[in-house]
Amino acid sequence: MLSKQMDASNRQRTKAGVTDVDALASDRDDAGIPVHRGWAPLGARHRWMEPFVLVLLAGGGAHGYAITAQLEEMGITGGPVDIGQVYRTLRELEHAGQVTSSWSAEPVGPQRRDYELTAAGYAAIDAWAAVMKERARLIGEFNARYLEAVAAPRHRV
Repeated sequence: MLSKQMDASNRQRTKAGVTDVDALASDRDDAGIPVHRGWAPLGARHRWMEPFVLVLLAGGGAHGYAITAQLEEMGITGGPVDIGQVYRTLRELEHAGQVTSSWSAEPVGPQRRDYELTAAGYAAIDAWAAVMKERARLIGEFNARYLEAVAAPRHRV
């Protein structure tokens, strides 16, 4: 139901001059509250990993352990990355048609599943980029107001 509402709203906003990427990334619920794909208040934390997995795959196909190592290098979890969570995310992305997988053809070592983005995966990255841009704007707004507040004398009660 929400998906149909978002599609209709997205078509209306595109006609109104809003870009397709903006339309893909966010909408408003029935109460007028902004709803950003994958960033619902108190939403499942595993959704945070999705855009990072997608962007890593955009750089070229990879297998799960390589993706996990890159996620750890980025420090997105503040500790070791749960390999099970990475593979669950990859399966969800594959089920959604955003990723394809195949068994590696390497003659040495254990076989691994290699993952690659589909056209839908690239579209999802565009949507996530718009979401991240909006989140960065909001964080910048918070930081600016915070700096103003801490520069002023504190009013203690």
